[in-house]
Amino acid sequence: MWPTTDTTTAWWRSDSDRYWQSIDAAVREEGCDSPVAVLDLTAFEHNVADLRRRAGGVPIRVASKSIRVRTVISEILARDGFAGVLAYDVAEAIWLATESGITDVLLGYPSVRPHALRSLIADDVARSRVTLLVDSTDHLDVVDALVAPAGRGDVRVAIDLDASLRLGGGRVHLGVRRSPVHSPAQARSLAESIERRAGFTLVGVMSYEAQVAGMGNGAAGKPLTNAAVRLLQQRSMAELVERRVAAIGAISEVRELEFVNGGGTGSLEVTATDPSVTDIAAGSGFFGGHLFDSYAHFRPAPAVGFGLDVVRLPAPGIATCAGGGWIASGPPGADRLPLPVWPAGLRYVGTEAAGEVQTPLRNADGLAVGDRVWFRHTKSGEICERVGELVFVARDASDCARVVDRLPTYRGEGKCFL
Repeated sequence: MWPTTDTTTAWWRSDSDRYWQSIDAAVREEGCDSPVAVLDLTAFEHNVADLRRRAGGVPIRVASKSIRVRTVISEILARDGFAGVLAYDVAEAIWLATESGITDVLLGYPSVRPHALRSLIADDVARSRVTLLVDSTDHLDVVDALVAPAGRGDVRVAIDLDASLRLGGGRVHLGVRRSPVHSPAQARSLAESIERRAGFTLVGVMSYEAQVAGMGNGAAGKPLTNAAVRLLQQRSMAELVERRVAAIGAISEVRELEFVNGGGTGSLEVTATDPSVTDIAAGSGFFGGHLFDSYAHFRPAPAVGFGLDVVRLPAPGIATCAGGGWIASGPPGADRLPLPVWPAGLRYVGTEAAGEVQTPLRNADGLAVGDRVWFRHTKSGEICERVGELVFVARDASDCARVVDRLPTYRGEGKCFL
């Protein structure tokens, strides 16, 4: 077990400087080179407890793309309130199922990768634990073209039900572009097609309400925008719950399901009210990227951050760090950049921002070559793709941080999936 930590004092907000300074001191004492990514166990425990509270008793499925550290995934799954993994790649799912002993791995996205799919089909253990995601019979055809039904055991599949809000007869689309399966009738039709196909077993449904889970509704200084977003989210969830319940009912007339997955870190409370949902996905909320600073209804602790070394001082008031271009997915914009948090007051140079090899920062008076600057990532998937290990720090009664472990990320274990 990891060290027991006290999650009652959220002083990472009230005294951010002391929080990051103590992390910096701990990794310097350990002799960690930069770039160095750190998980603060006190903040992590806060996030675990808060996610579980917000889910209201509905099990949380761990979204691995936002973590990418096997030890952390296994630690979460060992706790009450968490069950199963939402993986992002077939090869990753096989690895988690066979080498980490995770018995319930749902793919969050369809795949047509021949080598990975053949590996899944050929492995009895993986095939019994991993569920492929499909949104058309084309995905079934890909599997059949690799190995005919007569030459394999049944492959577990789940239907990706589109959770977006469509208005004006479909002319307005609010949400991400995922599955073409939107209506209960379309869901039932695909379920019937799967049932007619030898070599497949329909076991579940997944749907991701990105327009609710992935949109901030409490951005500073934007009251009208926040009100509009909240209204949109309320309307969208009301429509989705009604439609999802109907779709699951229609599918269940064809095949009894093992699970219905929905939601994300930003929608736990409202997704939990959907009676058709059996588990809710969450990933970024464990690490607490700064994207969630713009949410009104919850605020995760900054459990993970990364430190970069100052390598030169090109002009008065400017310090340049090595590396830093750890940009999050999504629409390009300032909110996808890492956020410099310590020392306080640092700002990007507008013409360069966060760079592949160097990142210059303004308001850097007092920094010297060899000092370290700390950043928060935006989401979570980007950070562990950039480092080979995650450094774990625990705190004593006086909140003094110390390094207690250094464990490999997916990259540190030689894995590069997507």
